[in-house]
Amino acid sequence: MVVGRLDQKMPGPIFCPSPALLLNNAKTANNTEGPYTLDEISLWPLPQKFQSSAVAFKLSPARFQIVQAKQSSAGPSCSILENAFRRYFEYIFGDLKKPEKSRKKVYDSDLVELQVWVTSADPECDGFPSLQTDESCEFFPSASVLHCAVTSMLSNPMNDRQRLETFSQLVYEDDYGVNNINKTDISDFPRFAHRGILLDSSRHFLPLKVILANLEAMAMNKFNVFHWHIVDDHSFPYMSRTFPELSQKGAYHPFTHVYTPSDVKMVIEFARMRGIRVIPEFDTPGHTESWGNGIKDLLTPCYSDSSPSGAFGPVNPILNSSYDFMTQFFKEISTVFPDAYIHLGGDEVDFSCWESNPDIQRFMVQQGFGTDYSKLESFYIQRLLDIVAATKKGYMVWQEVFDNGVKLKADTQIHVWKGRPQYQDEMAQVTAAGFNALLSTPWYLNRISYGQDWVNIYKADPQNFTGTDAQKKLVIGGEACLWGEYVDATNLTPRLWPRASAVAERLWSDKSVTDVDNAYNRLVQHRCRMVK
Repeated sequence: MVVGRLDQKMPGPIFCPSPALLLNNAKTANNTEGPYTLDEISLWPLPQKFQSSAVAFKLSPARFQIVQAKQSSAGPSCSILENAFRRYFEYIFGDLKKPEKSRKKVYDSDLVELQVWVTSADPECDGFPSLQTDESCEFFPSASVLHCAVTSMLSNPMNDRQRLETFSQLVYEDDYGVNNINKTDISDFPRFAHRGILLDSSRHFLPLKVILANLEAMAMNKFNVFHWHIVDDHSFPYMSRTFPELSQKGAYHPFTHVYTPSDVKMVIEFARMRGIRVIPEFDTPGHTESWGNGIKDLLTPCYSDSSPSGAFGPVNPILNSSYDFMTQFFKEISTVFPDAYIHLGGDEVDFSCWESNPDIQRFMVQQGFGTDYSKLESFYIQRLLDIVAATKKGYMVWQEVFDNGVKLKADTQIHVWKGRPQYQDEMAQVTAAGFNALLSTPWYLNRISYGQDWVNIYKADPQNFTGTDAQKKLVIGGEACLWGEYVDATNLTPRLWPRASAVAERLWSDKSVTDVDNAYNRLVQHRCRMVK
């Protein structure tokens, strides 16, 4: 994985110290044998509660195994668990240059098992993660199995990858190249339930392997939502079974630059195995230029003086055919994407084309909208929301839909992206109205600057606004966004990582975790883990 630099405080190349060196330096500096601090072992993001001691155990790939505890409610056929067990065993031991010499004797200092104990009555091994998924977990040492075991107790298999991620970060090599782990107790859970990454695959097409690689990186940082901004003005790479002409005429190339139904299914399953939800965004009525290539009369004809100019604007909101199309299209989307939510966009609608069109002008008069075209936008959005609600899906929308006074369901999630840097007022207004809020304003990672811009990313907090405790509880999390105007497969990963890791810790760890110097030391080490 190619991961971007995290600029040092001093000139020179990035040095990736081993955790063993960090521990040794800490013991020398503090003149102590432990317990070790969070900074010393470089966990990212920080757990909620943590205690580590100087007692260390050795891990050998010939003897160590990850297994389900006997009490676990998930059986041996639980694919999510078995997949995670194999993946994280390779994370821990996969870089061995040569096979370890076999030794038959097992010593008391050997850690032989990590037991995973699923406590829920219904393990939901074949299900999909959701906003309500319980991600809490506990680690505690045990001597009840063979010589030594660690038990990870969790409520649901969906969050197993987060526990195994924490466990893998605790493992370090000593001076002799032997894998070690210190006796550790952890009680952990995320601060926010929605921790997302937005990727834009319309402005520049993103090959499948790039999307999958970033899902892997998301899992390493405990993100749990992939917001797939899959189509936009520039191209329509989603291959629809119901309307194949959308990608045939709207993609950059109808064969090489599209996501087939099997591609989409692969992304969803790859994400599911890592406890990640996939939420697609199909943004209308604006950002739809590519849609019009395949669907006749979907977009509004623009006029110059009294004649059509040949250009087209947003979706035509006055034709019943527009809503007939949306009904069929979102019926398909609701079956392809299993998540309970769809992102419907609703942002940045340019009214100039609507204003120029004589049919639209007459419709405005008939409806009593006057010259307020935001009312026409609301008219369209309201009908679209009703269409999507009929599919039994919830919806997310950009903040303009809320700002324009559209009537919304109580479970609507409002995505705040404007007002940089003064987004706090919008968060206060959204939550005061009783809606769940998501923040992205300070986390547009396509915006870059020289130096350590991750610091301001790290300091931003979605609950940093004036409001009641009840309002703060309506903030369900946020998303780091990487828009694709200047990003493609060649630079996406190094631009996103490790800067997005700063967002990951803000959304996972306790609100009190704000020490930038401490974070810097851990983030340098975490970057090295991702590179490895």
